[in-house]
Amino acid sequence: MSSALDARFFDGRSSRPHAARLHVQGDVLTITPAPGEDFAPLRVPLAQVRWPERTRHGGRIAQLPQGASVQALDVAAWDEWAAQQGRAESWVVRAQQNWRGVALALVLLVAATAALYQWGLPWVARGVTAAIPLRVDAMVGAEVLASIDESLLLPSALPPADQERIRRAFAQMVQTAHPGDVPSWKLEFRRGRDKKLGPNALALPGGTIVLTDELVLLMPGNDEAVLGVLGHELGHVRLRHAMRQLVQVSAVGFAVSVAFGDYGTLIGSAPVLLAALGYSRDAEREADAESVRLMRAVGISPRVMVAFFEAIERWRSEQKRAGLDDDAIGLAFSSHPATAERIAFFKDAAVN
Repeated sequence: MSSALDARFFDGRSSRPHAARLHVQGDVLTITPAPGEDFAPLRVPLAQVRWPERTRHGGRIAQLPQGASVQALDVAAWDEWAAQQGRAESWVVRAQQNWRGVALALVLLVAATAALYQWGLPWVARGVTAAIPLRVDAMVGAEVLASIDESLLLPSALPPADQERIRRAFAQMVQTAHPGDVPSWKLEFRRGRDKKLGPNALALPGGTIVLTDELVLLMPGNDEAVLGVLGHELGHVRLRHAMRQLVQVSAVGFAVSVAFGDYGTLIGSAPVLLAALGYSRDAEREADAESVRLMRAVGISPRVMVAFFEAIERWRSEQKRAGLDDDAIGLAFSSHPATAERIAFFKDAAVN
């Protein structure tokens, strides 16, 4: 017979503890009353006992069938008695008692969280976005446009003839590049309420592309560069980048909306979220690739974008000298990949 251990026994029927003695015989745990106790001895197969894990702090409680349990009076004595019964600890329990194991677990947790954020969340966002009806994109886009019209934009001052010329050239470019699959789009001209927004273009969910007067006037007479920028924004539209970003920052809410078909709350919060967001570097590279595709379709050299980015950099320098911040909206050029990287991309596209 193995050595006995004094413990506290709860029968599962009342909260009153009983002094008891534990000992193991073969594959059975026997619980007998201590002197002065009157409960009947209890025999429980070891396979039905849920043994507690050893920890640095805290008590030891073994769970028995029908809500009964036994509790250690002396934790150290319990651990020694359990070891005498040949109870092997799992590697997890052993690691918890070692600071190196805890440190390793912490490092792995941080790495797993980073991987989930970097790759898992975008992957989930793509799936959720694909399940969202396109009509929701249109509603979100309308809400966002109304919001930025109130806070950031004014009606365009470009002559209607100039607007129509750009709109017509862009329509031809899109039709040529996508003869059998023309994405739904709508081009809106606006100007900034102040000098902070400056030369800008942004694609809203649902296909609306906003182009500022300042961008058109950045390089007077160079409609090809403007068309290259619009091609970039069409890439965001085609791949639903804005909606995907919204899903990523409110993944749980959008998942619930997809499940129950109620998008009202999320549509209402979209203007605030989009104003604070920037596209990922990968999304920007995808949109640049679409810009090259559209320009090539109508015989425009991607090199025109090199001059455009150089003009953007000059404008930024002027802004900084004037003490102005060019990061007025999350979807602006300031959220795009480094200018040097983009210039290299378009230069390479021009010769390949």
